[in-house]
Parts: sequence; structure tokens; C-alpha cells
Amino acid sequence: MALETIPATIPTDLLQKAEMLINPTVRAAMTMTTWKGNPEVSAYDIAQALIPQIEAVNNGDRERTEAMLVAQAYTLDELFNQLARRASNMKSLKQFELDLRLALKAQSQCRATLETLAAIKNPPVIYAKQANISNGHQQINNGTPATHTGNCKIPPNELLEAHYGSEALDTGTTGAASGENPAMAAVEQFDRGADTRRQGDSVTERL
Repeated sequence: MALETIPATIPTDLLQKAEMLINPTVRAAMTMTTWKGNPEVSAYDIAQALIPQIEAVNNGDRERTEAMLVAQAYTLDELFNQLARRASNMKSLKQFELDLRLALKAQSQCRATLETLAAIKNPPVIYAKQANISNGHQQINNGTPATHTGNCKIPPNELLEAHYGSEALDTGTTGAASGENPAMAAVEQFDRGADTRRQGDSVTERL
């Protein structure tokens, strides 16, 4: 149907029928009516029986759901055994493979049903790790002290004051510049005197 043929407003009675047809409870009831083979029970009767069961699950009551899964697991187990026994009596290889494949599928579905039941009875515990999310360039250290000095907040003078205590550096006065060390100057004069005497003795010996 083209979009142009759809009316702008749907009549109320047709809208109610459409909502009824897409209702999960009604759809399940119609499917069950097709397979049940009992004309005395209508789809309406089945839908009315399903409503309280659905409400119970919505309210947290899983007793009926767990019973259904257990019953289905037993049914699938019965299918597996029936198909496996029938496959063993088949003379045709094609029919043997078909029955055995169906038997294994029933066994797999039985296992999946039991796993679902176990997950409902004992929900798995989820452990969430810490996620470091950053919008931009930044470094995140989890439990590791930073080794870079680019963000040092203590000036050099404060570092020296903190290290030497009361022996803080006095930067208020300027010391007089000296051209030489007095001790080294005395040694130099002493060495020069010794060299002069040695030179005099050498000249005397030559003469």
C-alpha cells in the first residue's frame, strides 16, 4: 500500500483492532489456538489466561517462568532420546543423518534452556573497572607518582629553605667581588720567592 493511500486519521475502531493484533499476548494466543487442536478454547480465552502470568513476571514473580523452562527442558530431552533411538534403527544413511542431526539440535536446545534457567536463578556478577576518559591531551597516573618536573609549584629558593631549615639564602645583599683567593695569592707569592732564590743560586754557580 502506498503512503498516499493511507488516510491522515485512522478511525478509532480500526486503530483499536490494529493495536489488538500487534499485542504480544493476543499474537501468542492466536498462535496457540492454531496448534492446540481444541476448538472449545478460543484465542480470547487463552489471552485472558496469559495476562496474569505476564503481570506476575513484570512484578518480579518468576516462579511460573522457571517452571515453564524446566518443563521445556524435559520435553527437549524427550525429543533427543526419541530421535536418537529412531536414528539407530534407520537403514538409510540419509535418514540416519537427518534423525541424528535433529536429535543433537534438541539436545543443544535443552542445554540452552537449562543455562537460561540457571542464569535466572543465579544472575552473573558484573565487575566494572575504572575507566579513564579524557577529552583532550592529558596524562593520567593511577597510583604512580608523577616523575616530571614541569608542573613544580615550589620555587627553587623555597626548596633550599625547606632543605636547610633556618639557613635560608640571603639574597638581599650583594657581596664584594674579589679577583683572587687570599690563600691562593699567599701561596703564589711564596712560590715566586722560592723561584727567585733558585734562579739567583743558579747564576752564582755559573759565575
